[in-house]
Order: sequence, then C-alpha cells, then structure tokens
Amino acid sequence: MNDDAFEIRKRVDEDWKERVEKEKTSLESRPRPTQSSGRTRERETPQADFGLFLSTLSMQAMMALGELPHPETHQPQEDLEQARYLIDILGMLQEKTKGNLTPEEVKTLEGVLYELRVKFVAKSKK
Repeated sequence: MNDDAFEIRKRVDEDWKERVEKEKTSLESRPRPTQSSGRTRERETPQADFGLFLSTLSMQAMMALGELPHPETHQPQEDLEQARYLIDILGMLQEKTKGNLTPEEVKTLEGVLYELRVKFVAKSKK
C-alpha cells in the first residue's frame, strides 16, 4: 500500500474559542435558579402585581374551603376559620383600596369576594 493514497487531512476549527465565549456569555446573562427548601426554582419570582396578590389570597381561601386540593397532600382539606380569615382580608383590602384601583382590579376583587362568600355560606350551612 502506498502511504500517499491514505493521506490524512486534519480539519482545524479555528472559531471554536469565539463560539465558546458566546455560549458562556449567553449562559451568564440568564437568571440562575435559586435554591429554596432543597428545590431548584426554574423561574424568577414574578413582579409584584395587585391581580397576582388577589389570586394568591383567593387560591388560599379556595383551599381552605376544600374546593382545591392541598399542594402537599393533594387532598381537599376544609378549614372554615382560615377561609373566613382570608375572605375578611380580601374584604378589608376592598375597603382600604377604594378609589385607588383600576376598574379591572375593582371588578376582579368584587368577583373574587362574591364567589368566595357564596361558597363559604354554602359550606357553613352543612
């Protein structure tokens, strides 16, 4: 066999350093997951928002009414005193923020309170 027939050509990738640097910069600019109670959080904490705050309180009230499963047990757990407390907090927010909310926020708060109060009355009569 002739050595010239099996000449090995070596391909040199000259721009690899540039690609690695771009990838490194891209990864550094991403928000890093934070450790919270042993779990990695995949996303950032959302920006504070009144609608999100209402949603959080109403979801907690719905769990206390036994309408939603508890996140740890995946079973409904009724706690009417906790539900009453959360509904009262939402009612207090309605009074204290009167005149300072957008029409959409007013409508959302009124709707949430109406729904929670109706469910609370129905549960209390049992």
